[in-house]
Amino acid sequence: MIVMILEKVSPSLRGEITRWLIQPKTGIFVGQLSARVRDLLWQRVQSHAKGSGTMIYSDTTEQGFSCRSFGDPSKSIEDFEGLFLAKTPEKA
Repeated sequence: MIVMILEKVSPSLRGEITRWLIQPKTGIFVGQLSARVRDLLWQRVQSHAKGSGTMIYSDTTEQGFSCRSFGDPSKSIEDFEGLFLAKTPEKA
């Protein structure tokens, strides 16, 4: 299972991603892909996105998933000794 959350990306990139994943809400994509296709799609998103993104996917970790991010997302996923936690940035 894959969940991809993209912020401030072009409609054309979102449309391209819908070839492989469904988009239940703008910028949120869900689906089931092989590891190879997932990695290739993530590379494509990173190279064409001008915004930010987070991908959460099934893995053999203690929590059962892993995360990847790029850009400056509104919430970041932090790895605390193998435990993934969501972090909201502090406002100055």
